[in-house]
Amino acid sequence: MKRCLLALLICFVFFQAKAQLTPFELSKDKNYTATYPEIISWYQKLGKQYGQVKIFNYGITDIGKPLTLIVLSKDKVFDPALIKKQNKRVLLINNGIHPGEPEGIDASMMLVRDLLKKNKLPKNVVLCFIAVYNIDGCLNRGVSRINQNGPRAYGFRGNYKNLDLNRDFIKADSKNALAFMQILNTWQPEVFLDNHTSDGADYQYVMTLIETQKDKQNPILAEYTSKTLSPELYKRMAKSGYEMTPYVEEKNATPDSGIVSFLETPRFATGYTAQHNIISYITEAHMLKPFDKRVYATYDFMQNLIDVCQRDEKLIGEVKSKADVQVKNQNTFALNWELDEGKYDTITFKGYTAAYKPSEVSGLSRLYYDRSKPYTKTIKYFDNYKATITADKPMAYVIPQAWQKVIALFQLNKVVMHQLAHDTTLELQMYYIGDYKTATRPYGGHYLHSNTKLNPIEMKVKFYAGDYVVYTNQALNRYIVETLEPQGVDSFFAWNFFDSVLGQKEYFSAYVFEDAAAELLKKDPDLRKKLDDEKAKNPQLASSAAAQLNFVYRNSPYFEKTYLRYPVGRLLTQTKLDLK
Repeated sequence: MKRCLLALLICFVFFQAKAQLTPFELSKDKNYTATYPEIISWYQKLGKQYGQVKIFNYGITDIGKPLTLIVLSKDKVFDPALIKKQNKRVLLINNGIHPGEPEGIDASMMLVRDLLKKNKLPKNVVLCFIAVYNIDGCLNRGVSRINQNGPRAYGFRGNYKNLDLNRDFIKADSKNALAFMQILNTWQPEVFLDNHTSDGADYQYVMTLIETQKDKQNPILAEYTSKTLSPELYKRMAKSGYEMTPYVEEKNATPDSGIVSFLETPRFATGYTAQHNIISYITEAHMLKPFDKRVYATYDFMQNLIDVCQRDEKLIGEVKSKADVQVKNQNTFALNWELDEGKYDTITFKGYTAAYKPSEVSGLSRLYYDRSKPYTKTIKYFDNYKATITADKPMAYVIPQAWQKVIALFQLNKVVMHQLAHDTTLELQMYYIGDYKTATRPYGGHYLHSNTKLNPIEMKVKFYAGDYVVYTNQALNRYIVETLEPQGVDSFFAWNFFDSVLGQKEYFSAYVFEDAAAELLKKDPDLRKKLDDEKAKNPQLASSAAAQLNFVYRNSPYFEKTYLRYPVGRLLTQTKLDLK
């Protein structure tokens, strides 16, 4: 009888231990990534065993399932507001935004279990893991990344709407993005990590890293990340056996020509979080290394990041607070950047020799990397960007309530807004769109605008009760200004939020307007002079009756004032407003 009980106990312990293993660990070849049902059921089972973990569901994604957030708290406090009152840090880790790049999914499962099982949770850092962000793509399982070495099956990059979700953080076309914004603005992390797999060249490293580009990051945060946090992460990863290099984006054809720091504009996850003054990183495990090594390298990076965040928790809180204050008082904001090719650093890089040989497909010359010829050499690292477009913030923006998506996104991002209590005519600055370029092919489901030229005009405009006033004295000023200034690379205008103002609504019949135009020119000598001056400068206008008639129409009281007028007003001076 005792032997039977002992055998049962051994079996129970064995199966309980086995149940704690992840699907990745249970696979013999370690070339397997968990499916979405396996991920959720595994976390649910784990959640029943430990009181220091809680599972939250946010929103409904495009596939009809909620976004699952796993929260680890050493003292079992799971109220975000109370966590802030306790002056604890929050680290948010995102996984599976591209489900074909699943290392973070499997590594996070193991890390969450180990932290709980070994009672290794940080004392003053609450850990939040998005189990899998692109649930839609995770369910669409197959083999779509031909350049990648495993796992043997994985999810698809696009979501159920076929959107690349790592281009969706300003336009927020997906419900996934809305759920992410809810998580971010509820838990308000100081540090954010997004786990990925690389593309591109071959080299010796298993792990590469993207950090918020220092010249577009808040200077206070950039000082800490570039001089303290990032160097420490590189040092610890080398010690753990997974030496890192900056993400490899070649200057020319191969890495030995130099690599370029990745510019993550606000459309990307870390570009969006940077607008919230959050320290942000992207891991890019090298796609050609075995899947198990990529998973373990991602595991080690997350553990090292957690350890440094615990070590520096007070300092991280201080720099975040200082950055928020600085942004509240900041007057000029960069809206676009370009690489400064005249400046570069040098780094030691471990690569493979690039060579060329005849292609077996085309017979023409093709690139390949010779792994039998590794090298270590000093290469150029182009890590400097300069702002190409800037804007001075107004005292406040006035947003007509008709632009509901803008209002909804601002509310979701906890931008402080007020509403006009009654109809009000304001003297303020309005932009007229002078020129812009539109892409000939869609990107992320949009025909993006760029190279926008503006004609600012001081004028009186009537706004209505319920229209929104957004004062620019907020820690979220970067998000506010970079989305509302139309010339910004990832502004709401660039993403087609305001395209209806680009179309003229009223026209004229030439035979009817001819007489009215002649009368206008008789009564308005200034208009006659303006037409004559323009004809003298423009031979095409002088030779076209239709063009001259249109010129008179566009400069007449009959022409619609809202055509090409950007609808968001800029209040430049302190104005007393009656607000709700």
